[in-house]
Amino acid sequence: MTTLLRARRVLTEQGWLDNHQLLIDNETIVAIEPIPAGTMARDAELLCPAYIDIHVHGGDGVDVMDDDPGVLDRLAMHKAREGVGGWLPTTVTAPLEDIERALRRISQRYYRGGPGASVLGSYLEGPYFTPQNKGAHPPELFRELNIPELDRLIEVSQNTLRVVALAPEKPEALQMIKHLKNRNVRVMLGHSAASYEQTLQAFDAGAEGLVHCFNGMTGLHHRNPGMVGAGLTDKRAWLELIADGHHVHPAVMNISCTCAKSRILLITDAMSAAGMPDGEYSICGHPVTMSNGIVRTESGGLAGSTLALDAAVRNLVNHVGVPAEDAIHMASLHPAKMLGLDKELGSLAPGKRASLIALNPLLELQNIWINGQHLPL
Repeated sequence: MTTLLRARRVLTEQGWLDNHQLLIDNETIVAIEPIPAGTMARDAELLCPAYIDIHVHGGDGVDVMDDDPGVLDRLAMHKAREGVGGWLPTTVTAPLEDIERALRRISQRYYRGGPGASVLGSYLEGPYFTPQNKGAHPPELFRELNIPELDRLIEVSQNTLRVVALAPEKPEALQMIKHLKNRNVRVMLGHSAASYEQTLQAFDAGAEGLVHCFNGMTGLHHRNPGMVGAGLTDKRAWLELIADGHHVHPAVMNISCTCAKSRILLITDAMSAAGMPDGEYSICGHPVTMSNGIVRTESGGLAGSTLALDAAVRNLVNHVGVPAEDAIHMASLHPAKMLGLDKELGSLAPGKRASLIALNPLLELQNIWINGQHLPL
């Protein structure tokens, strides 16, 4: 089946193309070309690559850790409604058997497919952290790093484990980073009290970047740059950013985008309350409360977010002043590059997978196509 989509502007890696059209054959973009002169009809104001959310715990009232085979389908539809064409269901610190069951469910959904945003693999956030910056993770369930255990998790995931988050100051961390890199698993650093120097050593060993930068790590001080300082200044480092205005102040988002415009990964870190009304929820097996869209633990700490990825893009544009094309790349091209999927996803180009979104001039979602198929919103 062929589809022709015409837009006032089309976003490519090289920038905006005015009055262009995309020709899609089944799942693939086969051409991007100027609209013939005299053709007035347009299918969209803006055509852009579908977003990729690499860090998602839940939403729409359900959690990735829920032992229910229908949860991932429900979450995939929820993510598609915010312009996400691909995502990584993300685990939390829990008993190892619970994590293994979640990885099995994710791998089954990866190979089976289903409605909504494509599951691109899994993201293991915990249990390999340290207590000082634990966030909502229960420290009594933290574990030490060992290669046989991680190999077992990769096996359980049927080789769909894409990202492992860990604290780089833990014993054997550098050896583990090198081992996971050899297994084609990305390592992100977070929930940690690591120093600037320890963080750089982890980047030298092959770690990719920082988990939700600024949150759950040693911060930036003018005499002690910490994990944040290492991430902002090391051009190898990808920086996850929760751009909801609560986890990171807009001024600090501005600093991040100024220092690392080409290395920002917009994420949601969304939990089950995303898209739901204020009330009582749980994360990592512990009660949390959402008030005015902000989720906190009983002690008052932030516990995941209720952010939608399309809202994160708009927040950067409207409240930080980031150009729209850069903000969109931070939610599409950059995560595709980090995952090594940029030859097929993350931007609009002939030969790439036809996962794209139509936006209005306010960057609000109008339509989404995933693998060439239009998905009613």
